[in-house]
Order: sequence, then C-alpha cells, then structure tokens
Amino acid sequence: MNRFEGTVALVTGGSRGIGAAVALRLAEEGADVALTYENSAALADGVVKRIKDGGRRALAVQADSAVPERLAAAVELTVETFGGLDVLVNNAGAFLVGPLEDLGAAEIDRTLAVNVRAPFVASRAAARHMGQGGRIVSIGSNVAERTVFPGLALYAMSKTALIGMTKGLARELGPRGITVNLVHPGPTDTDSNPADGPNASAIAGFTALGRYADAAEIAATVAHLASADGGYITGAAINVDGGFTA
Repeated sequence: MNRFEGTVALVTGGSRGIGAAVALRLAEEGADVALTYENSAALADGVVKRIKDGGRRALAVQADSAVPERLAAAVELTVETFGGLDVLVNNAGAFLVGPLEDLGAAEIDRTLAVNVRAPFVASRAAARHMGQGGRIVSIGSNVAERTVFPGLALYAMSKTALIGMTKGLARELGPRGITVNLVHPGPTDTDSNPADGPNASAIAGFTALGRYADAAEIAATVAHLASADGGYITGAAINVDGGFTA
C-alpha cells in the first residue's frame, strides 16, 4: 500500500519501541519521515537507514521533549527539510513510577513536561503547517483507564490528560480538516517492557488475549488513523490493549 505517498510525518521518540514501529510503518506506506530522539542516536540512525533503504526520505533530530524550544525546532526542521508536515505522532514518553512518597518534584515535573506539555507544544507547532487532511495522533496508555498495579498514579495521571487534549484539539482543528486522535496501547513488547520480563506473565494475564502486543500492532492502528481511511475519526481514544480494559 502507498496510503502516505507524498506525505510527511514526524514521530517523536521514534528511535525504538512503538515510535520506531510507527515510523517504519508510515515509511513502508510511502511517507517521508522525521523522528526525534533524546539519547539513542545509534538507534535513531538505524531507523533512518531502514527508511532510506526502503526508498523514502528520513531525518533524525536530537530533541529532548521536555524542552519546548527543542521540540518546536524539530517541527520547523522537518518542514524545512521535507517541504511540509502532514502527520504528527506524539509518541515520546517518560515512564517514572514508584510509591507516592518516593515521587518528588523532579519526577513530577519531568513526567508532566514530556507526557503532557510536549504533545501540546508539538501539536501547536505542527498545526501551523497542516491543512485539510492533517493528522495528529498521540500515544497514551491503557493505565489511563485501568490502573491495576500500585506505583502508577503519576504516569496514569499524565496519560489521562491526553484525553482532554485530544478532545479539545479535535474541536478546535476540525473546521480546518485536521483530525486529532489518541491510541492507548496495552502491554507491548519493547526493550523497556519485554514480553519475557519478570512481571510479564502477570501483566499479560490482565488482557483478554493473554499476551503482549507486538509494536507493529500498535503502529497499524496509528497508520489507519493517520491515513485518509481514518478521515472521519477524530476526538477518539482507541484502546489497542488486547482487552486489558474490557
């Protein structure tokens, strides 16, 4: 398929995990893709190489999502390099967990800066360059709807905030033909949460399917929302969680 032929996408946190899977899926379907990374330059370069080997243009931009100026600059560099921006995927995230009494101001500020402020800043910057058919998709979390383990209150709070942002931006940008949606992944096999990790069996047991997702399964839903096929979906929060919230 070439649903994204002639389009430009930016994926934040696109060097690994779900972000890398999304970047590769969009490129496989024809998009030119920019991705941001914080520290994983080698991984980001690997994703860029795979995209270029597939015949698409690609760009890796070092940007800490907690720094608004760096994130906005990444949007502008994407537009300058590729001549526009059609799809933004807000994927970068901070996963700081622990008992309530152990989470101080630094952890709170970092989590909210990356998981809440950054998607808003990136969406604001991207929307300036988007016209009819523009797409904004954010990556949330299943724990925004069902928090079954202790220690996740801060993270769950930050991901729940994206629900309000998504609905508000959908109303604001809808008249311009721009859709805004949210994907809540469930347990997903990544290097930070491997399907063979020490708690994986218990976590998978909370899903109806009894297993972790592959990152490509999350990317498939993101690609649908970002394509013309998803043009009448906006303001939605879609669970791709194997029935975790069923």
